[in-house]
Amino acid sequence: MNIVCLDMEGVLVPEIWIAFSEASGIPELRRTTRDEPDYDKLMRFRLDILKQHGLGLREIQDVIAKIDPLPGAKEFLDELRTLTQVLILSDTFEQFAKPLMKKLDWPTIFCNTLEVGENGEIIGYHMRCEKSKLTTVKALQSIGFDTIAAGDSFNDLGMIQASKAGFLFKSTEQIKKDYPEIPAYEDFPEFLDAIKRVL
Repeated sequence: MNIVCLDMEGVLVPEIWIAFSEASGIPELRRTTRDEPDYDKLMRFRLDILKQHGLGLREIQDVIAKIDPLPGAKEFLDELRTLTQVLILSDTFEQFAKPLMKKLDWPTIFCNTLEVGENGEIIGYHMRCEKSKLTTVKALQSIGFDTIAAGDSFNDLGMIQASKAGFLFKSTEQIKKDYPEIPAYEDFPEFLDAIKRVL
């Protein structure tokens, strides 16, 4: 039995932190998992910048409310869900993901959670488990699923490489160059066709 595991940001929706960087005028917040493989280091960096600028969860959620899925993402996901089980595996946070999941008609997502102070300051974060995407894929395999995985960033490579089939979608030129063995796609119709071939 197959299950498709998809990254969220950069694959189905725009990168939240890049959108917030543009809205807040803080260029340092453009840094994502495409640039920094160490997620803990990246998040500590982000939280320090938010604290320096006095920004909290509400300001980020205000930006997220204006983000729409990438063009074609909902139609892609709707069709894919008629063919097989789909699970979104993301290193984002429940407090960020909910409005985006609503716009995608509530697919199942496994993500993490933020620790938020009474004043709305983001004071920490809790990862669901270590190497959450790879750990989840291995857990699904242990209960009888064949996984097909896709993402765009460094933190997706583990689950992609561990799966029956794996794809890069809308990834960086550098990642595509470093991992030429992973098929890479840029548009949803071609990507859907590639998944159909391995189902």
